[in-house]
Amino acid sequence: MSEQLHVLYVHFEDGPGLAGEEPEQDPAAGRPELLGLLADFTPVVQALPPDAALADVRGALRYFDRDAPGLARLIRLRALALYGTDCTVGVAVNPLLARMAAQCGPRGTVRVVRPEETAGFLASQPVAALHGAGPATARTLRAYGLDTVGRVAEVAPATLQRVLGARTGRRLHERARGIDPTSVVPSAPARSAGSEYRFDRDELDAGRRRRALLTLADELGFRMRTDGQVAGALSLTVRYADRSTTTRTRTLAEPSAHTPALTAVAYALHDALGLQRARVRAVHLRAEELMPAELAARQLSLDPREEKARRAEAAADRARRRFGAAAAHPAALFDAA
Repeated sequence: MSEQLHVLYVHFEDGPGLAGEEPEQDPAAGRPELLGLLADFTPVVQALPPDAALADVRGALRYFDRDAPGLARLIRLRALALYGTDCTVGVAVNPLLARMAAQCGPRGTVRVVRPEETAGFLASQPVAALHGAGPATARTLRAYGLDTVGRVAEVAPATLQRVLGARTGRRLHERARGIDPTSVVPSAPARSAGSEYRFDRDELDAGRRRRALLTLADELGFRMRTDGQVAGALSLTVRYADRSTTTRTRTLAEPSAHTPALTAVAYALHDALGLQRARVRAVHLRAEELMPAELAARQLSLDPREEKARRAEAAADRARRRFGAAAAHPAALFDAA
């Protein structure tokens, strides 16, 4: 491999993130200055809400007379000097390796994975660190003794396809060898919408965390219903007092913008983390795989309570659109997300 380093994965460590509380029609809604900082170096910037972005700096190397690691260090310096925001930057030849470099290194640094270092870098990484290998996939692979990315790369593709399915097995085998055909896509169409709740103090009370999740689910549901969209999956990101984060994603039984359905999945994601003694600073809920509501298949329900709940929700939405968000909402909501 002789490709030039040109992809940066930038994770902003401080601040409310790129998404804030607005839908991703404008991916820089929450902190536009941070994406603007990257845009000063290259127009090829792709926001990854809530607090990261990809940048292709291939066209900027000659202009700034620096290599990609040098640009990464300059970006980090400017973010600190101008906005008081530290960032961790991964530098590599494709988005997969750049993302893993940033996530596997210490925070507030520039981590470089050169082409000749790819195999060695990936070999010892846990399989869960491989982008695209979710918790269920990682558990399946570990059950077969494939607990590192290096071991996955050594397995025949046909074996992985039998274990994980043809498409997933083929994709993970390529990624385990550092192959990622995707490119940085500026202004990519939004396929997600998110909202974050920050606690006044580090929160230990599970009841208050669940109340915050209800607030976020209600906000996202109302936003999607207003826009005529439904979500196919829901992601929960928990930010702790030490600024570390945990993210979990779960696919919905069927695409939905129904607040009770979103809330149930959010609660399940939260409870599965086992945060009994965790000091939580913020929770971020993201509706993934958005699609037009009219294109989503919906299973008919014979339960009259379900239909009544949806009619009540539609009536509440009409009141909120006419009189404001405080006109009708679940009683347990916080005042604002």
